[in-house]
Amino acid sequence: MKRWTIISLFLLVALVATACVQPAPPPTTAPPPPATEAPQATQPPAKEAVTIKVWFHSGKGEERDVLDAQVRDFNAMNTGVTVNAVELPEGSYNDQVQAAALAGDLPCLLDFDGPFLYNYAWSGYMRPIDKYVSTDLKADFLPSIIDQGTYAGQLYSLGAFDSGLAIWGNKAYLEKAGVRIPKSADDAWTFDEFNQALEKLQALDEVQYAIDFKFNYGAGEWFTYGFSPIVQGFGGDLINRKDYQSADGVLNGPEAVAAMKWFKGLFDKGYAISQPAGDDDFYGKKITALSYVGHWMWTPHHEGLGDDLVLLPMPVWTKRPATGMGSWNWGITSSCENPDAAWKFLEYLIEPDQILRMTNANGAVPARLSAIKKSDLYAANGPLNSFVQQLQNYAIPRPVTPAYPTITSEFSKVVSDIISGADVQETLDKAVKAIDQDIQDNQGYPAPTK
Repeated sequence: MKRWTIISLFLLVALVATACVQPAPPPTTAPPPPATEAPQATQPPAKEAVTIKVWFHSGKGEERDVLDAQVRDFNAMNTGVTVNAVELPEGSYNDQVQAAALAGDLPCLLDFDGPFLYNYAWSGYMRPIDKYVSTDLKADFLPSIIDQGTYAGQLYSLGAFDSGLAIWGNKAYLEKAGVRIPKSADDAWTFDEFNQALEKLQALDEVQYAIDFKFNYGAGEWFTYGFSPIVQGFGGDLINRKDYQSADGVLNGPEAVAAMKWFKGLFDKGYAISQPAGDDDFYGKKITALSYVGHWMWTPHHEGLGDDLVLLPMPVWTKRPATGMGSWNWGITSSCENPDAAWKFLEYLIEPDQILRMTNANGAVPARLSAIKKSDLYAANGPLNSFVQQLQNYAIPRPVTPAYPTITSEFSKVVSDIISGADVQETLDKAVKAIDQDIQDNQGYPAPTK
């Protein structure tokens, strides 16, 4: 018999036997379950912390120290987010951001100098953060912070602090020269008073030059941040802000020309110098009576001059008062895979107590009104409250346009060239041509679609 036939016979016998067996009736009660040990309570597996990469610039030492400590403290809070912070050199920071963006290697959270946001947002590097920022939270920020972080109607960034730009004075020299000392932004010098003050201070035996414009910082963003308010105070600007399509007529118009001729004249008369020997002519050597600079010099100025230090608001220029604003702030990149985690760390950095932790170290203006009220330096009766008054009333943001990198580069060259003796009108015309060409080359920088 073949093998398959034998197997078939066996299967047939088995089926017949099964059919002949009657099934047992079902039990009237369920049988007791087999004895087992009580189940052990189990905990859900802990979620693995999300790690986000954060880039920040290597600013002042005390600023870096605070941020390093904030990263450590945040990571110790067990929020489910771990921050991996990377510090990059400030001088090449923007170049490294651009290179990383092209390579698709940007971090989740990025800090950047305020006006560079607009080019980053236009290029698609950043994502709006409106959904994270409540109406109440936004209202607690200085208007300048919100203005700085807004592009094409959307909020892209927030900062822990803003900057202050004004004139620091040596009270002993001012009093000796018979110069009125303004008490607040509402009490600022007129333009004529400012010129008279410079003349009187220059005449003092102790004073080699009346005002220090911090040319030891060198050409760069300082020239735009520091000196564009003079152009704006005279009625000019860096670009036509109606549509941001041209600088013609505003950067090279009669108002801007007058501003730069006046500025150049201070150097021609010896009231200012373009090559100071160091940083301390005002607070150390005391060979200059005024220092045109920002909040970041509070500590050395106060240590050097003590009770003789006074903070003077910007003068009312020929057309209006004007001062600079804007500083480093934070935004979430469009390539970030965990934007909620990035926001959690940013939200921590902008808590009022964390803001004060930073501003107590770097001397900057706290970004939130609730933090300002707690600040010994910036509260209503604080020695630096004039910075707050200026930011709330007449600070002017640097141009809100993706063309800003070209604008600041060209204006920085304008300042350098004019102080070196170049013709004012020709130099401004040249800058306008370069700025307008950049705008044309980029089809007018059309706003991104929402």
